[in-house]
Amino acid sequence: MRAARAAQTFDATVAEAERCWYDTSRWSLWVDGLDRVVEVDGDWPGAGATVTWQSGPAGRGRVVERVIAHKALEGQALEVTDSSIRGRQSVAFVPAAPGVEVTLTLEYELLRRSILTPVVDLLFIKRAMVASLAQTVSHFGVELAAAREGS
Repeated sequence: MRAARAAQTFDATVAEAERCWYDTSRWSLWVDGLDRVVEVDGDWPGAGATVTWQSGPAGRGRVVERVIAHKALEGQALEVTDSSIRGRQSVAFVPAAPGVEVTLTLEYELLRRSILTPVVDLLFIKRAMVASLAQTVSHFGVELAAAREGS
């Protein structure tokens, strides 16, 4: 599996970051490519819960995220599937000056493979994945700051 990662530090507590991250009603404001959350099933964000979401027309289509591990005030791990990848995504919340470091990691496997897949992945897909994760984390920071101002 290939891995993509993005991290950023925000002026907030771990609890504030976690509360904002798990609020699926706000995901369309900061998750890159997400158009709308279709369904939340189970005791989100706990193990076994799933979130199904739909991307915009040029995006990933329908994405299903199933929680495989969750530890309060530390993070969460998910199995992620869509029409082109399957993988494991994790988010970690770590205290760091001046507040909390949020790290988003996606380990992925391409479902459609050919002899050119390794080259295409290296040159294009992994870069796009890293950029998407970085945009998600950056937009999350804006939403986290807005949530802090509103509380």
